[in-house]
Amino acid sequence: MTRRLRIGIDTGGTFTDVVALDEDTGEIITTKTPSTPADPAEGFAAAAAEALRLAEAAPAEVTALVHGTTVATNRLLEDRVEGLGFVTTEGFEPLLEIARQSVPDGYGNSYFWVKPPRIVPAHLVRGVGGRIDHTGAELAPFDEESAVAAARFLRAAGVEAVGVCFLHSYADPSHELAMREVLRREHPDAAVSLSCEVLREYREYERAVTTLVDAAVKPAMGGYLARIRAGAPSRPLVMQSNGGVRSAEEVARRPVTTVLSGPAAGALGAAFAVGGSVVTLDGGGTSTDVAVVLDGEPALTTEGVVGRHPVRIPMVDIVTVGAGGGSVAWRSPEGALRVGPRSAGADPGPLCYGRGGAEATVTDAHAVLGRIPPRLLGGRVPLDVDAARAGLAVLAEELGLEPERAAAGILEISAWNQANAIRRITVERGLDVRDYPLVAFGGSGPLLACRLLDVLDLPSAVIPHNPGNLSAFGLLTVDVRGDHVRTRVVRDDELGPALLAEVFADLEGEAAAALAREGFGEDRRYARSADLRYHGQAFEVRVAAPDGPPGEELRAETVRRFHDAHEALYGYCHRGDPRHPVEWVNLRVSGIGPLARPPVRERPPGDGDASRAVTGTRPVHFDSWEDTLVYRRDALRPGDVVRGPAVIEEFGSTVPLHPGFRATLDRLGALVVTR
Repeated sequence: MTRRLRIGIDTGGTFTDVVALDEDTGEIITTKTPSTPADPAEGFAAAAAEALRLAEAAPAEVTALVHGTTVATNRLLEDRVEGLGFVTTEGFEPLLEIARQSVPDGYGNSYFWVKPPRIVPAHLVRGVGGRIDHTGAELAPFDEESAVAAARFLRAAGVEAVGVCFLHSYADPSHELAMREVLRREHPDAAVSLSCEVLREYREYERAVTTLVDAAVKPAMGGYLARIRAGAPSRPLVMQSNGGVRSAEEVARRPVTTVLSGPAAGALGAAFAVGGSVVTLDGGGTSTDVAVVLDGEPALTTEGVVGRHPVRIPMVDIVTVGAGGGSVAWRSPEGALRVGPRSAGADPGPLCYGRGGAEATVTDAHAVLGRIPPRLLGGRVPLDVDAARAGLAVLAEELGLEPERAAAGILEISAWNQANAIRRITVERGLDVRDYPLVAFGGSGPLLACRLLDVLDLPSAVIPHNPGNLSAFGLLTVDVRGDHVRTRVVRDDELGPALLAEVFADLEGEAAAALAREGFGEDRRYARSADLRYHGQAFEVRVAAPDGPPGEELRAETVRRFHDAHEALYGYCHRGDPRHPVEWVNLRVSGIGPLARPPVRERPPGDGDASRAVTGTRPVHFDSWEDTLVYRRDALRPGDVVRGPAVIEEFGSTVPLHPGFRATLDRLGALVVTR
């Protein structure tokens, strides 16, 4: 029988998660395959082949292949930025050196803070004559002679990628387009990124760095995407940071849009699986990513930072901490126990993986305390618990602790690291963390769920079906999406309907052309938004703009939403106060091509007897060692209740249920953990 198969592949640091969905029957197949950090394209091809094997399908039966990648992210996190040049307006060469005067955590906590190294060294920056003002008027013509000299210099210096950011090119991109033509003639092998195409909005420093990040990852991403296209059974779509997907060809033009590809898919998968308003926690091997979902939609931001580089593109608002399963436990010079942010990675990995790891990790602590099974992934990955115990004993001796006490301390510190990340995404954004259930997923996400309920006083934790593969599942729940922006700084009382109509029409034209390249005709829609502020403020608040004709009604409703949003965020607004007029800054349009969602199926209720799922007992340490019931999750039925202490195991993840907690399986197959 011919199948219609959609496949999601999410590449992580240790494992690659795979979900295959049969569009006709709704059957979902999940698995994990080893990641290949040396060449992620090999791991991608192996994952696609394994999905086809398990589904007993041919490549021609794949209707969609969606991919979440960390190639761009890792290149930035590991500071592998080389061979990068910068071309800017003559006289503004120190732009990257000046940067911003902002200091992390304020001067009071950063006495010895120094600016991080520039993304481009000073000797690889070149200025080109010509000048555009903020209205788009040309003050001085483009100087082709200096442009040719800059291109030849960068070619001679061995520069492989060039970022171009001219002053006020958001208002008129003609000088940047002329510079690209010069680079094509004089340095045809260079990858080139223009700020007018990467980020067409004002603030020169952020626009320049975002453009340079795009250029920095373009060679690596271009090669990677070409390799996966060659080995994919279907034309691949790639997850972007904004919560949408684009074709690999479109992403190769603007790879900076993928810097939070994998974490965004996880937040979207949680939003689809659970709905409502929740805090999501995606625990992996290297790090943990947390986000907030409000009314089924993940919060978006443009104030992102990847590694040490500010990246001003629309992205799911995510906070990442080095608190994954592979996070290394170590003794500080002061004699205190620390966990992370350094990770043992995929190779050699934790001690219990038996691949030559030399340092105790969070996973080793779980293994020693019996909170994870002695064989992971359905028995495919045996754990060397003795090696983990020996390594922990060495660390415990350095700390003057018993091994169990050291292991429990590692998990406690890891839980508090995750809790602090959750506070940053909620409390620091004006949200009361106690109002939101926690959705924990990923291979290590559910492991500390009970402790997080205590630390943060959360109402409950929800462990979705197949939590270890939720990010890959999330790839199948999103639409094709492209974001387009234009800066127009104008006071509200001077804003005419004609300007609104002109700019929104231009942006919707750009969005329509991009969606047409993706194969969408009439089946598309547009989402408008705008960045507004009070005159004199330095930063804006983004609000959704209504549909319909862009006239007076749209203007008034958008301003009303701005006042409401400002009051919700900061506790006050200046509604109706002529001393504080509203100023429009950026207009935005997102072009959306809808894709089919996986079906949501309720499960038949059980009889409330969870004992059918018991597979045996093993010694587990919570407060002390005791024989603890072990449950097989796929044998539980809706309405079944498991009371702690217990351990609930499945293919991709484990839920250690502490004493005083209980877990109930709901009608959609999610475990709901409460005190």
